[in-house]
Amino acid sequence: MAEFENIQDLLNDFRSNVIREAKKNLSSQNTSGKLSRSLSSVVKKSKNSIQISFEMEDYGFFQDRGVQGTKSGKSLDGYKYTNKMPPPSAFDKWNVKKGIAPRDKKGKFIKRKSLNFLIARSIFEKGIKPTLFFTKPFEKFYKRLPNELVEKYGLDMEKLFNQITDENFKRFNK
Repeated sequence: MAEFENIQDLLNDFRSNVIREAKKNLSSQNTSGKLSRSLSSVVKKSKNSIQISFEMEDYGFFQDRGVQGTKSGKSLDGYKYTNKMPPPSAFDKWNVKKGIAPRDKKGKFIKRKSLNFLIARSIFEKGIKPTLFFTKPFEKFYKRLPNELVEKYGLDMEKLFNQITDENFKRFNK
């Protein structure tokens, strides 16, 4: 098995490529940019191990993998809404930025608080469709890592990806 002199460089390229492409995917989804700005990663190499960590806003993992609603929807990791709806206040700035201002039957604007509640309830019932904005670049660039590096350091893609999502899911549900 060949020794790699630039392991740190290989893994830095891997993480940079994953982050760059994930941000590109988010920009094509016409999002607010908050999630994209929160994407970061660190590679820590010690004598006998390597640690790669990816971080983002907590809701990013749910956006990537999807969340099943109470009435419909699909999640790739089994995430689902059961009895707790997303906070309506989370949609306030988004509604303003998108210029969403529907009117009622009389032609009056619907109050923002009501609109936020309606959107939150809709997401609670219908869920969040998986976007794979992070998963696809992760898998794509993982496949490009040299096989010897993966074998030597035991970089099991599925285990690594599950560890990343599980840690963030636990943190989010505290």
